[in-house]
Amino acid sequence: MNQRLDAFSSWLQHHDDSFAFITSSANVFYLSGFFCDPHERLLALLVFPDSEPALVCPQMEVPRARRSGFGYTVIGYDDSTDPWEEIGRHLEARGAKPGLIAIEKNHLSFARFERLSALFPNAKWHDAEEKLRQLRLIKDEQEMKVLRQAAKLADKAIEIGVSAIRPGVTELELVALIEYELKKLGVEGMSFPTTVLTGAKSADPHGVPGTAAVAPGDFVLFDLGVIVDGYCSDITRTVVCQTASDEQRLIYDTVRRAQQAAIDACRPQTAMGEIDRAARNVIEQAGYGDYFTHRVGHGLGIEIHEYPSLHGANNEPLAPGMVFTIEPGIYVPSIGGVRIEDDVAVTDHGVEVLTSFSKELIIV
Repeated sequence: MNQRLDAFSSWLQHHDDSFAFITSSANVFYLSGFFCDPHERLLALLVFPDSEPALVCPQMEVPRARRSGFGYTVIGYDDSTDPWEEIGRHLEARGAKPGLIAIEKNHLSFARFERLSALFPNAKWHDAEEKLRQLRLIKDEQEMKVLRQAAKLADKAIEIGVSAIRPGVTELELVALIEYELKKLGVEGMSFPTTVLTGAKSADPHGVPGTAAVAPGDFVLFDLGVIVDGYCSDITRTVVCQTASDEQRLIYDTVRRAQQAAIDACRPQTAMGEIDRAARNVIEQAGYGDYFTHRVGHGLGIEIHEYPSLHGANNEPLAPGMVFTIEPGIYVPSIGGVRIEDDVAVTDHGVEVLTSFSKELIIV
């Protein structure tokens, strides 16, 4: 088995689990190397403490599962087959005993829990999510190589978007152009729906692009990311169309300094909350504290939002190999919003910033 499966199997053995039933696409991919969005169908990885795993997936996905390099049992089922009957037969053949079963408590639906518990009515249940979060938290060198590639493509996406700004162009036109040009470069997909917001709409941290058109004096905020080999990037840059007011310049400079303060605070053993506080202190001292309404960052990897959460109350220490975003912002409804976001990796002695598009104020 691969090192990830070995580590997880050892954990199951330590806790005397009968087996683990893993159903989230991200964790199945992390452990098996096979990524699948099964939609409403069941996807599951059965991991045992002392024997080989087995993958359960729709029959139409079996060829892809085998091509992914997963070299163990693949249990396929078609739309007229009850996958739980197939799972029951496989577990019976494996001699699985009704003991302690590890699941993802936040992912396994109640309906599926009922079907699984019907196979083992006397079983007890054990949450595997914290262990999987810890395994995924520290990226290895191959993961870092892919994350760097994803970050470079995110930089390219911002370059494409900024170069296309002109009065009258709409948010959705900019979104379409960015994604079209990235597809021509071979990008497999976006980490999340590409966000372009202009004018007052940029003051909504999770605003939705529409037909609003860029006008002179507008902030234009880009928030986007790409997927490379199953790993995500995430970048935000904010520019101004044609002319910037003094307050726009002040807001932008405050966010830029706050973001740099947070980056400078990143080093091994620093409490995660200190990263948030480093940025928040700069923004509060400038008088905009009420307009910074979210945490400073989140973990990044197979999922666009994963562990850890860099909020002010998190006192867990940073460690080499952690990858996360740093993205302070100021959102003033009457003016617009500025957010500057980079992807960073903790190193043995400090931090590596993976995204590199300029953070100087750009007036287009």
